[in-house]
Amino acid sequence: MDAVVLNGAEWFAVLRIGLGLWWLESWRHKDKKGWFERGTGIAWAADVAANHRWAAVRGGFDAVVRPRPTTMSYLVVYAELALGLGLVLGLLTPVALVGGLLLNVLYFTLMIHDWAEQGQNAMMGLISLVALFAMAWQTWSLDHVIGLF
Repeated sequence: MDAVVLNGAEWFAVLRIGLGLWWLESWRHKDKKGWFERGTGIAWAADVAANHRWAAVRGGFDAVVRPRPTTMSYLVVYAELALGLGLVLGLLTPVALVGGLLLNVLYFTLMIHDWAEQGQNAMMGLISLVALFAMAWQTWSLDHVIGLF
């Protein structure tokens, strides 16, 4: 049996798709009823932000998130879904990669005191950067098929 050999562009597409699956899993395992009806995700983040060592995080959370918990709940949950679908399908891939990187930076900053969570955020951010600079949308993507990028 012949070995399957992928070229560099195909490996970058595998990396992009794997990152997309990671975002889809993050979306899938969220308790959406808790996030949307009870505000559990934002309430947890509010507690983390209130005790954060950086005043900018506390102030930013109070200015942006706290006044609109329902909107922010939907934004976080559906951003993860959109990122996952965009990366797996390769649709608007550069936008999804930059958006995912920004979301990971936000998560990383919020959770700076909890190093147990930082490995995942750091690796997802690194994969986003590598896939972005490798232009991982050029292979196995709708972007390539329809000539978007």
